[in-house]
Amino acid sequence: MRTRPDVVREIVAGDQRFSVDEQGFMVEPDAWNETIAKELARIADVRLTERHWAVFNFMRAFLAEHGVAADARFVFRFLEDAYPRPDKSGREHFFELFPYGYVGQACKIAGMRQPRAWSTG
Repeated sequence: MRTRPDVVREIVAGDQRFSVDEQGFMVEPDAWNETIAKELARIADVRLTERHWAVFNFMRAFLAEHGVAADARFVFRFLEDAYPRPDKSGREHFFELFPYGYVGQACKIAGMRQPRAWSTG
């Protein structure tokens, strides 16, 4: 379901204010920063680690380079390459970091708009 951009709410993170749509996605992704990410993670009940930040940095770099959010399979591949684990696939590793998924947690915390379509791998 796509969100309605006219239904927004304001969130305070430290001394910053930012807006999210009715599903919790940032209205202005360019305003995203570490303070905002920490607040969005707190709301999503995600305790951030170095690997979360690596995923966010990959996603933000992909967005800057391509103008669209990375498909989930690219993030899974990134995890496989950056943090190889013989016992887990990139997809399994991803869902350890973001149990509620790519769109439900990773895209929101990384400050993305809600993707129009996505793959969960």
